[in-house]
Amino acid sequence: MNDRFLRALGRQPVDRTPVWIMRQAGRYLPEYRATRARAGSFVNLCKTPELACEVTLQPLARYPLDAAILFSDILTIPDAMGLGLSVEEGSGPRLAKPVRTRGAIEKLGVPDAETDLRYVMDAVRLIRRELHGKVPLIGFAGSPWTLACYMIEGEGSSSFARPKALALDDAATMHKLLDIVARSVAAYLAAQAAAGAQALMVFDTWGGLLAPDMFREFSLRYLAQIAQSLQIHNVARHVPLILFSKGANSHLEALADSGCAALGLDWTIALGDARMRVGNRVALQGNLDPAVLHASPDAIRGEVKRALDSFGPHPGHVFNLGHGITPDVDPEKLGVLIEAVHELSAR
Repeated sequence: MNDRFLRALGRQPVDRTPVWIMRQAGRYLPEYRATRARAGSFVNLCKTPELACEVTLQPLARYPLDAAILFSDILTIPDAMGLGLSVEEGSGPRLAKPVRTRGAIEKLGVPDAETDLRYVMDAVRLIRRELHGKVPLIGFAGSPWTLACYMIEGEGSSSFARPKALALDDAATMHKLLDIVARSVAAYLAAQAAAGAQALMVFDTWGGLLAPDMFREFSLRYLAQIAQSLQIHNVARHVPLILFSKGANSHLEALADSGCAALGLDWTIALGDARMRVGNRVALQGNLDPAVLHASPDAIRGEVKRALDSFGPHPGHVFNLGHGITPDVDPEKLGVLIEAVHELSAR
C-alpha cells in the first residue's frame, strides 16, 4: 500500500510529501456530475453506498493521490437525528426541523451508527474493499459547533447569529446540544474506524466565526472531548485524527494539545509559522488557497514550491488545499498541483 499519508500523519520520514484534496470527489469532475445526475439528488448519492463508493474512487482513477476520502456529508448526523436533510443545487443544505428550544434539544438522541447511519458504514466497507489497499481511506464528520450551527439555523449563514445568540443567552442549553452532538460525532467516527477508515477528520468549518473565549468554550472543548473519546476506543485509538478548524489560527497551540494527530490549516497562515508554533506535537495538513487553481500552471507550481519551502525538510506534512476545491476549477489544473507536490518534494 502507498502509506505515505499515514506515515506523514505519524511524523515519520516519507519519500515525497503526500497529497490529497478536500472535496476531491466533487462537482469540478465531469464524471462526478454524471453520477450525481444518475443518483437523482445529492442526498440519494450519499445514501447509496455503491454510488458513494463510485464517486470516492473517481479522483483516484484520474490522479496519483495519496489518500481517498469517504464521499458523504457532515449533516448525516442531524439527518439521522430526524431533522430532515435536503440539498438543493445552488442553495446548499437545509434541515426541515431546526432545533431552537431546550425542549427540542432534549428530545434529541445519539444516533446508532450501525443502524441509523448504516449506509455510511456500508460505504466505508465497500470503498475499503474496492481500494484493494492502494491508498488509505479517510472517514470524517462535522464538528459539534459546526453541526449545531446548521441544526439551529436550519441552513447555511454568513454569521450564524441564532446559534451565537443561544450560546450567549442560554449557555446551559447550548452545552446540552453540543454534548449530545459531540457524543454522536465520537460514536460515528469510531464506527467508521471499525468499518475500515484508516484516518479520521473533523471539519470545524464555522469555528473561526467565534470570538476567542467563545471558541474555547463552545468549539475547542468539544473537539477535545471527541479526541479523548476516540483515544479510549479499542479500534479508533489506533487511527490518526485530523482536526481542521477553519479561521482558528490563533488557537493552534490549544488545538495541538487536544489529543489529535494532525491539524488542518487554511491559507491565512504560513506553514512554517504554524510548524514553529506547534513544534513536533502534531503533523500539519494544508494549506494552498483553492483560488490558486485558477492561475496558470507556472503560478500553481510556484505556490506549491512556496508552501513546501515554508514547511521545510521536516517530517509531518500532508499537502492539501486550505479549504475544499471549488466546482469551477479545471480538472487539468489539479493535475498540475498534484504532480508539482510529488516532483518538488521528492527526497
